[in-house]
Amino acid sequence: MILTNAQIVLADEVIKGTLHINQGRIEAVDTGVVSLPGAVDCEGGYLMPGMVELHTDNMEKHFTPRPGVAWPGMQAFKVHDAQMISAGITTVFDAISVGDVVEGSERLNNLNRMANALKESGERGLTRADHLLHLRCEVSHQDTLHNFRHLLESHPPQLVSIMDHAPGQRQFANIDKYRQYYQGKYKMSDSEMEAFIVRQTEASRLYSTDYRRAIADICLDLGIPLASHDDATLEHVAESLDHGMVIAEFPTTEVAAREAHRQGMAVLMGAPNVVRGGSHSGNVAAHALASEGLLDVLSSDYYPASLLDAAFKLVADERNQYDLPSATRLVSQRPAQAAGLEDRGEIAVGKRADLVWCEGLDDHAHILHVWKDGNRVF
Repeated sequence: MILTNAQIVLADEVIKGTLHINQGRIEAVDTGVVSLPGAVDCEGGYLMPGMVELHTDNMEKHFTPRPGVAWPGMQAFKVHDAQMISAGITTVFDAISVGDVVEGSERLNNLNRMANALKESGERGLTRADHLLHLRCEVSHQDTLHNFRHLLESHPPQLVSIMDHAPGQRQFANIDKYRQYYQGKYKMSDSEMEAFIVRQTEASRLYSTDYRRAIADICLDLGIPLASHDDATLEHVAESLDHGMVIAEFPTTEVAAREAHRQGMAVLMGAPNVVRGGSHSGNVAAHALASEGLLDVLSSDYYPASLLDAAFKLVADERNQYDLPSATRLVSQRPAQAAGLEDRGEIAVGKRADLVWCEGLDDHAHILHVWKDGNRVF
């Protein structure tokens, strides 16, 4: 396959040229335009590497589209897959929660259903994107370590993150933000909310430290990449480094992000944070880290289409020095490298032909086509 008349976004520059693809790999990158029969004319649009998503909760909403509604697993997963590929995301680390802050939640009920659907869809070749498993472990939950060990045998993950959403620390250092978020989400009365805060604080005290160490040790023994979550202090970063973590997901302060970046961890922030202009929890804004050169990876988190839009938004933001190649690296090359995937994330000879053809439209990027391993999937 030949794609021509494109603005090709390489790792360090944008060239007008032509891509030659053979057996799912990029065979050549040339400047200039060709008029060969069968060549795809990209009409001067951007040709970018397929994006790599390290942490998305998007799958959950399709398994439970309404409270109390459990959608059939394979159908739910296929809709999630279609949504990811239509957003230009060709490699997806699906983040499945091991443990939760609420007993008997739909998230916990869906745990095995989601893992099974991900595995079966891949084995049967039913997915458009490449789906990998990310186990996000809520270490303040009593059953997290047991569930993690169980899943490890039946559904080995390619990435693990460790988190503690107890009140008064990390993401919810501001206790009022904690009340606002969980009281709104679970419709609790004031007295129920106060009891909830007491329970979660005690659960964190009982389980968090021991579970964090146990899960980290297992992952280090198995060579599974580890990510911290919501580091807020220098002490949190030091703890993450002690546990062998290589990715710092959603640090909540500039102090933590700066130290993680200095220590060589890949600092990951939410693309919705960039698009919206700030954190919904009142924590550090992604654009603030970007302007300080502390941002390494973007994640769509809960909104797939935000990933590509965030890259273009950073380019347009005069508060930092991003051009299109450097912003594109945040959603492709850097996450691939952080997860140990060296065969994708960049338009270069020998890499997978995972590609996005898009153009600027109003204030966002409009996707025309997507290719995975040289096959058009959108």
